[in-house]
Amino acid sequence: MKNNQELWGIYFPQFIENKDEGVDLLMNSSSLVKLAAGRQIFYPGSICENYLLVLTGTVKVQIMSESGREVLLYHVRSGDSCVLTTSCMLSGDCYPAEGITETEVTAFAMSSHAFYRCIEQSPFFREFVFKNFSSRLSKLIGRMEAVVFETIDQRIGKALLESGEKVVVKTHQELAYELGSAREVVSRHLKNFESYGWVRLKRGTVDIINREALIRVCAKR
Repeated sequence: MKNNQELWGIYFPQFIENKDEGVDLLMNSSSLVKLAAGRQIFYPGSICENYLLVLTGTVKVQIMSESGREVLLYHVRSGDSCVLTTSCMLSGDCYPAEGITETEVTAFAMSSHAFYRCIEQSPFFREFVFKNFSSRLSKLIGRMEAVVFETIDQRIGKALLESGEKVVVKTHQELAYELGSAREVVSRHLKNFESYGWVRLKRGTVDIINREALIRVCAKR
């Protein structure tokens, strides 16, 4: 079993390499937490009390539509921090969405007090926090732009191509959730793709038959 110092060195080596006293205090005050799969970490209206840096596992951040449909905003994976957590830490606002562990997650947790103190004292930590925040926010905005401006065919095509595999192991429901759409809509368009000879649909998988056709669909404006 690795100790916390070794884990910092593996997953966040830039913290170990940095000689900032404030960062040392932050690492020493952080605790290692293990969260079971399916656990709700935060929910709309909850107060942000800890800043998390994920070592292993995946957290999904989502909102619920008025109709009760879950819409995925983004994932937080190894080496990531959560853009909403950072936003709520900096603004003092409550969470506007919910975060749920998709798998077992290990993370370093630091209190809001330690976070604010290190933000004030450490140029390195300020740069780390804001760079991560900017990067994650840009990706989130890109995802929202895709939902608003791209056709469902383009979004499905991109989701299939992004896997890099000839066989995409996802159900129609999983694809719909990732795309922020309804399963019936995704199923209808996938069946159209199949009728064109672009894909072959099987239970729980989508076989890509004509990758070039999907690329052309994604490139349309």
